[in-house]
Amino acid sequence: MVMDRIALLLSVIGSLNWGLVGIFRFDLVAWIFGGSGAIGSRIIYTIIALAGIWCITLVFRARDAFKSFDEE
Repeated sequence: MVMDRIALLLSVIGSLNWGLVGIFRFDLVAWIFGGSGAIGSRIIYTIIALAGIWCITLVFRARDAFKSFDEE
């Protein structure tokens, strides 16, 4: 449960960063850590990517929860 919330929060932060990139051509993570190739940026990008992968499991768990709800 806690991991789900952390992953969802990180995914939202990542999507907001991509929104900044798409609209304003401004990468906040790269700006904070000194460029998109900096080790700090790469670590953050990797953590956010892992959070996004974790969130994929939320989709299937939610579907299974609805399926069991419908069976009752």
